[in-house]
Order: sequence, then structure tokens, then C-alpha cells
Amino acid sequence: MPNPVVHFEIGCKNREETQAFYGSLFGWNMESHEHASMILPDDDSGISGHISALGHEPHNYTLIYVQVDDLDAYIAKAEELGGSSIVPPTEVPGMGHFAWITDIEGTFVGLWKPNES
Repeated sequence: MPNPVVHFEIGCKNREETQAFYGSLFGWNMESHEHASMILPDDDSGISGHISALGHEPHNYTLIYVQVDDLDAYIAKAEELGGSSIVPPTEVPGMGHFAWITDIEGTFVGLWKPNES
């Protein structure tokens, strides 16, 4: 599949409580970091994700990240199709860049471009 879903994010107000909820509910293995709790698949049967408390709206959301080869091109294409750019390309040091767009109904979707190897 071109442009696969490669990551997901769950937004919340209280990261520690939300991490405990999902850890207990699904048995997810997580590592707490400064700004996010990373959800780590135990094998190749799932994708990674994270739980994040932004400290501002939106608080409660679920977001998928689609891998693309050119963030700016996909943001422009989304806008041409009636979507919007919400978060511009932003670096995740040592890993890559992400952006958030909305579709024509306002649903948030993440874009991800990993660093070149």
C-alpha cells in the first residue's frame, strides 16, 4: 500500500492516568518520556504509537499518521482538495518530521516523513 499508516497518537489531559488506563485495558507496553508515553508493540503485529498531553486544545483526540515522501507536497495537495494545514512540518529530532492536516470535514490526520537512512 502506498503511504501506509505507520503510527498513532492518543491525546488527553492527564497523560499518566491515560497511560494507566490503556496499559490496563490492552496490556500495552509503554515508556514514559518528557512529552509523551511511547506505546511499543511487542512484536511485528502492530504499529507504534504514543499518548500525549499537549497542554492546550485539542485535548482528547485519536490521530493516525500516514507516511509520505514530501510533507509540503501532501499539505498542498490536501489544501487543493479542500482540506487544511493545522500543524506545519515539525521536526522530531533524530527521527523525522510530522505535520497535521484536516480533511474536508475537519478530521485531523497526521503526516510523517522519516529521516533518510
